[in-house]
Amino acid sequence: MKTLAFSNFRMVLEDRIVHGALTLDENGKIIALEEDPHPRPGSEDGQGDWLLPGLVDVHTDNLERQVQPRSNVRWPSRSAFLAHDSQCAAAGITTVADALCVGDAGFESQRIQTLRDAVVDLTFLDEQGLLRSDHVLHLRCELPTPNMQQLFETAMAQAPVHMISIMDHTPGVGQHANLDKFREGRRGDGYSEAELDQMIVEAQQRREMHSEINRHYLLEKLHGMGLQIASHDDRTAEEVRRNAAEGIRIAEFPVSLEAAQEARKLGMATVAGAPNVVRGGSHSGNIAVRDLVAAGLVDVLASDYVPHAMLEAAFALTRMGLIKLPEAVQMVSLAPARMLGLEDRGALQIGMRGDLLRVRDFDNHPLLRAVWKAGERIA
Repeated sequence: MKTLAFSNFRMVLEDRIVHGALTLDENGKIIALEEDPHPRPGSEDGQGDWLLPGLVDVHTDNLERQVQPRSNVRWPSRSAFLAHDSQCAAAGITTVADALCVGDAGFESQRIQTLRDAVVDLTFLDEQGLLRSDHVLHLRCELPTPNMQQLFETAMAQAPVHMISIMDHTPGVGQHANLDKFREGRRGDGYSEAELDQMIVEAQQRREMHSEINRHYLLEKLHGMGLQIASHDDRTAEEVRRNAAEGIRIAEFPVSLEAAQEARKLGMATVAGAPNVVRGGSHSGNIAVRDLVAAGLVDVLASDYVPHAMLEAAFALTRMGLIKLPEAVQMVSLAPARMLGLEDRGALQIGMRGDLLRVRDFDNHPLLRAVWKAGERIA
């Protein structure tokens, strides 16, 4: 690959915005950043567009949505993975941690097959050089499930894992603490009241039998491995204190202000959902992320279930006047890269990998016009 030059861009650096030029070497690394508002011959003329670092996503369920586009439809796995990869690249996500469920809480049994297929597909497609974005795994370990340990061992042995989260989607706790809201959502899936009653009872029984055993297994297994461990959907300060005491350093999607405040107090990093920002609130009736950002309680934004929400959320927070654009961009680039242990990407810095986004303002909307990964155009 030859040297690439970019000029006449508003470059979003870590702490400021510079109207200038950027140069990549033949290996796709940034070798020059200069303040100069003029277009240069032979370079990519930004025409005043934004130049951002490629986005890094620590948590996306998007693959599951490609595998199961409708409740009674299962799409061929490899086709679904390629579609998911294309959507991530087209959303400006140059590095993605595919969040796969390890175990089934009793409501989405096909997630186990998705996990089994995905670890195979990721390895094969990556070896063949067919993926546009970089993919690693984020294993979401469902504590109340009897086969969690077996599934975890298999996944860890098959594909690159950069993040682990422990979660409990039992009705009555965490995200689903509001049973009326839980029932409302499941009625839409066609369950009767009698079926819902039985599902709730069985889920709570599984939690009683397996959650603590699986939690202790995971924390002991992961001790000293250097992997990032997150808790999921914390609601109370007590839950957060226990997590911190047991070595968990990330609060992922806290569902209350109380939990997010306690996480900050204890020095934990906090991940929040970008779709919550774009929509203006939580689809589960929990706290609005913009309120957490306003309180200074968010470190990383993840796509959760909508890849293009990351870029939109960063600009939306800026439009709301809650934070400046460089800080918002860090939440979707540098901070998540560091969370995944990736030191070579996430910012427009000399020596960093040239993951770049060309973005134009259009009617208060960030229009993504081009994406490069290590200097190679991928979207």
